[in-house]
Amino acid sequence: MFATFMEVLDTTVVNVSLPHIAGSLSASVDEAAWALTSYLVANAIILPMTGWIASYFGRKRTLLTAVFGFTAASFLCGLATSLPMLIFFRVVQGATGGALQPLSQAVMLEAFPPKDRGKAMAFWGLGIVVAPMLGPVIGGYLTDNFSWRWVFYINLPVGLASVIMTRLFIFDPPYLRRQGRGIDYWGIGLLAVGVGALQVVLDKGQEEDWFGSNWIVIVTAISALGIAFFIWREMTARDPVVHLRVFKDRTYTAGVFLMTMLGFVLYGSMLLLPIFLQTLLGYSAVDAGIAMAPRGLGSFLMMPLVGTVLSRFDPRKVLAVGLVGASYSLYQLSALNLNAGYWDIFWPQFLQGACLAMLFVPLTTATMDPIPKEEMGNATSMFNLMRNLGGGSGIAAATTFLFRRTQFHTERLGEHITAMNPQARQWLMGVQAGMVRSGLDPATAKARSYGALWGTLLRDSSMLSFIDTFRAMAIVFLCVLPFLFLMKKPSHHRAAGPMH
Repeated sequence: MFATFMEVLDTTVVNVSLPHIAGSLSASVDEAAWALTSYLVANAIILPMTGWIASYFGRKRTLLTAVFGFTAASFLCGLATSLPMLIFFRVVQGATGGALQPLSQAVMLEAFPPKDRGKAMAFWGLGIVVAPMLGPVIGGYLTDNFSWRWVFYINLPVGLASVIMTRLFIFDPPYLRRQGRGIDYWGIGLLAVGVGALQVVLDKGQEEDWFGSNWIVIVTAISALGIAFFIWREMTARDPVVHLRVFKDRTYTAGVFLMTMLGFVLYGSMLLLPIFLQTLLGYSAVDAGIAMAPRGLGSFLMMPLVGTVLSRFDPRKVLAVGLVGASYSLYQLSALNLNAGYWDIFWPQFLQGACLAMLFVPLTTATMDPIPKEEMGNATSMFNLMRNLGGGSGIAAATTFLFRRTQFHTERLGEHITAMNPQARQWLMGVQAGMVRSGLDPATAKARSYGALWGTLLRDSSMLSFIDTFRAMAIVFLCVLPFLFLMKKPSHHRAAGPMH
């Protein structure tokens, strides 16, 4: 879990530090954003190859190399003196970090018999669920009180602990030792082009107005062709870098889809709330991070309980409760208004965190149940890749939907602000009178009242767009409920039958 926690933390901890990084390295914020994009692209390319890399070089050796490489790259990111240097080390960090989640997950799943995997995943899942919540808080605190470089230096003690524990306690299973395979160079190349281009589109699409930008259209076409040829290559190659035939199992396929949608809603809603808190309620970056902590608290308290009940209840039933509860928590967030207090934000988040524990742990356990141990590394690689791509899609969809709905509500509300509207005229006259009483001349007061009216209009439009977006995400969770019926009951819940 140390390795996973460190890697997931690093995907969010840098976000709040971007303006400081840009100023320190004499770059614009848009240019500094490539420090995030480069990490995500390298991470996405390596993720699906992790199973093959581990079987070719050995799992323990790969995991040690990845942890050490990630830790060293973190240190070098902190020492970077220019933006190109930082981006280069972020690429190294993303490439080495891509192997950490699927490898550590595969180790956990193989180390425990199926009936105990729920407990193991509950503990391991704390790193996945809690780290994204802690990232903005830690990043904001370190940046404000020390330097943005400490955002990277905090990985050093965690990485060192992970290296020591991996060296002492992790060993390669017999079926992974000395597996001599050919190297699918074409598959690796097509994977890098297809998935890498897709991650660039997801990260930069909204910023470039999606398909209104020629280069986004070109990169999308490259991604589509790369992924299509990659799938064809992997289905026909003698030694594929990714075993896509694992998707023949309907439980695994349905589980991967559900995890993709979980990433879609989780990362999208995680992006929305801090923006809402900072732009509409006036929270600072650190205060917004602290206000989001209840989600991590709910997950932290619920994870051990979920791990215990999974050995007694069908994971699909726990998943259904989690999906309905998470949908309701998003509906509660859609009921917020501009006068929302701390506790109005606390309880929906706490409920959502508890429900995420009821989603992540049983979904991982049920999805991996039919997978043979020798395919576990490959299966966890694709599982984590799709969660990350789902997260990238969720962030892109949430920002685009939010922007479009803000435009829609601005136009609709603006239609009612006319000289013939008595309420609008009364509001303006009241504001102007107040400004005149405070010492402004009538002409200046009139001009400023129109500015205040426009600001109020934008604020109300933004609030309505957040309500729409939270409700849309609540509906997404409900729409994926039928896919639970495609999943088979895990083998260790059956009265008889072989177990992997």
